[in-house]
Amino acid sequence: MRLIVAAPLVAVIGFASLALTESAQQTGRADDLRTLAQVGAEAGDLAYRLQRERIAAADLLTYAAPEQQDAFAVEMAATDDAAARYRRQRDRLPADADANRSLLRRIDAALDGLAPLRTQVRTAAHASVSAMTFSYRIAIADLINLRENVSHGVVNARLADGIRASAALSKTAEAIGQQQVAVLRAAVAGELTPAMQQDITAARTSYTESSLSFLALAPPDWSTWWEQAGTGKEALALQRMQDDVSRAQPGTRLQLATPAWVSTTQARAARLADLRARVDAAVLDDVRAAHADQRRRAVAEAVGVLLALVLTALVTWAVARQITRRLRRLRDAANAVAFEQLPAVVAQLQQPGSAAVDPHKLARQQAAAAALDASSDDEIGELGQAFSAVHQAAIRTAAGQAVMRANTADIFIHLSRREQRLVDAVLAQVDLVERDETDPDRLHQLYALDNLATRMGRINASLLVLGGVGVGRVRQHDVPLQQVLQAALSQIEHYARIRLGMIDGDVAVAAKTVDEVVHLLAELMDNATTYSPPGSETWVSGRSLGDRVIVQISDEGVGLSPQRMEQLNELLAHPPAIDVAAVRAMGLVVVGHLAARLGATVQLRRGPRRGTLAEATLPGAMIRSLPPEEYLLAPGRLSRRAARTAGPPPPYQPRPEPTAGRRPAERTLPAAPVFRPTPPPPDRGEAPTEELLIFEQVNHWFQADVVNGQDAPEWSSPADDAWRTAASAHAPEVATTTTTSGLPKRQPQRHLVPGSVTVPQQQRSEYRDPAQVATAMAAYARGVATRRRTPINLGNN
Repeated sequence: MRLIVAAPLVAVIGFASLALTESAQQTGRADDLRTLAQVGAEAGDLAYRLQRERIAAADLLTYAAPEQQDAFAVEMAATDDAAARYRRQRDRLPADADANRSLLRRIDAALDGLAPLRTQVRTAAHASVSAMTFSYRIAIADLINLRENVSHGVVNARLADGIRASAALSKTAEAIGQQQVAVLRAAVAGELTPAMQQDITAARTSYTESSLSFLALAPPDWSTWWEQAGTGKEALALQRMQDDVSRAQPGTRLQLATPAWVSTTQARAARLADLRARVDAAVLDDVRAAHADQRRRAVAEAVGVLLALVLTALVTWAVARQITRRLRRLRDAANAVAFEQLPAVVAQLQQPGSAAVDPHKLARQQAAAAALDASSDDEIGELGQAFSAVHQAAIRTAAGQAVMRANTADIFIHLSRREQRLVDAVLAQVDLVERDETDPDRLHQLYALDNLATRMGRINASLLVLGGVGVGRVRQHDVPLQQVLQAALSQIEHYARIRLGMIDGDVAVAAKTVDEVVHLLAELMDNATTYSPPGSETWVSGRSLGDRVIVQISDEGVGLSPQRMEQLNELLAHPPAIDVAAVRAMGLVVVGHLAARLGATVQLRRGPRRGTLAEATLPGAMIRSLPPEEYLLAPGRLSRRAARTAGPPPPYQPRPEPTAGRRPAERTLPAAPVFRPTPPPPDRGEAPTEELLIFEQVNHWFQADVVNGQDAPEWSSPADDAWRTAASAHAPEVATTTTTSGLPKRQPQRHLVPGSVTVPQQQRSEYRDPAQVATAMAAYARGVATRRRTPINLGNN
């Protein structure tokens, strides 16, 4: 917004500055012209006073009478007053008046030279009139030239003509003055010489030219003033005297009264001076009016520029604010589209069921919902329309890719289910062969084939996970964590290198998540054994922390670089959608998808010594606690008495065998070591024995009464009733009562062992996950499709 406001303001200020500068310069020139006009008027008055002083000096040099001395003194005083006024106006001239600088210096020098000139006039007897009056003539000519130079550079033609007309009047008066001196010299000399006659003729000619110049430049009212100044008795007398002088022949004496000539010419010069004063006053009025008009124009321009600046600022601010508001709305809408709506649409398209989406329809709906300013016809509206088109294209592309991914996922699902049927059929055939096989070597080969088929089934399950469906089967009971780990290691190739460490037996995995947890742990175990040395071992431990269970799988490989480990952890936290890269790195991608489905977290770390440690955290929602009577007597566990009587067990080196396709009773693998050495009592020197880790937890089950420090002969336990009921089942009593058909009557639940059957409580209504329902239905369909048929014995044919 600042740039939008600043650009027009800078332009307006620039043009306004130029206009104001020009107006200020014109105002300055008008002010300078006013000063020059005043100086010119004072110069004209000074020239007139010098002309009168000159004729008075010539008259004094001719007759040297006291009356001429007094007249000369009067004229000198008047000239000094005019010179003082001229100097005051001259000091007001601008310093840059270079055009008249040399002329002004000459005038100043001439004025400074008046004092010695006047002394010579008053003291020199019978001095030359022409020599004395020449200095006056030079000073007067410079003053008249200054008046003419005032008109130079004046733009206003009317003002320039007035200034030149006033200068022409000064020239007319100077012509009369020169004619005065020339005639006076001829009268004093006694005869008219040709040189004198020539001076007189030149003066009259100059008078005529100056008069015509004035009349050509003067407006009508000034011409009227000229006619009025040229009428009267003095004008007629001067005309007769001039005619007498013109008719005089060289070498003759002028028949002319000198005092009358001087007084008549002085009267004519005075009338011309009055006319010049009126013209100078009119010129000064015009100059002052032009100066005032220019000042008013400058002030008006300044006010106009200021108003233009304010108006431009307001209009620019309003337009810029409207533009910035629309741009901000467009920016906010674009950010909302880029960071909220588009990611939400993409996340929605990644959900199952995106194969039925119409990309074009979805793009139109989302574009209509986006608050983009695309309705106007200006550039911002065009920008909004362009961004809306980009938004639609992005959604169309994302929807098309989602449909393609969904179709690819459906292909994976259908192919995986077909392959799984074949794998299940292979496992069923291998199971039939295993039942009747007695050769250990061939049985071992069948076990290897069983494991290979099981791994193929895991790959099919991985394809189902990438396709977005569940891999679990419908189960009704929770499975202990130890059996889950055993089921997981039975699905990998290098199962013999897996070592089960400390595993808490009092926790179980929820029935609905058992198969997915097995698949997740199998992928981690397979990854650990594949990327570690062939002779190394991989340790697995599972510990319960109350609200969660942590399963750690540690290998002894070369490990991962920090950058690669960070990439893999990011892959596990945010698994990619189905693509070629996901199929190539299927193991960890499947782990990430399964962890996201289960709400679990999987993270890779550096091993305690070397290698990599994979840690899977199972949340409390999928963990169940087992009561002591279930996990203490579970298959693979030793009873307390066996633990006490048995000697130290050999080092545990399990070698799990394939379990896929085998009967449920045979798929329980031996448990991990559950013994630990106990230190001998202080008063005995026997060798240490081993006892169960959970011995201290269930020791209160077998409480013996102590009488006087010795065990009482009778002891009991909470399971005595169950044992007695189970023992009586071996010798059932034959009922004496029979039915009408002669069959003995049975007593309902007579041989029911307490604790063997748990009456389920009425289940409350709960939310069912659609994905889990789909998984259950898929498992049911797979079971129906792969039902075992009665094999045909081809050996009897």
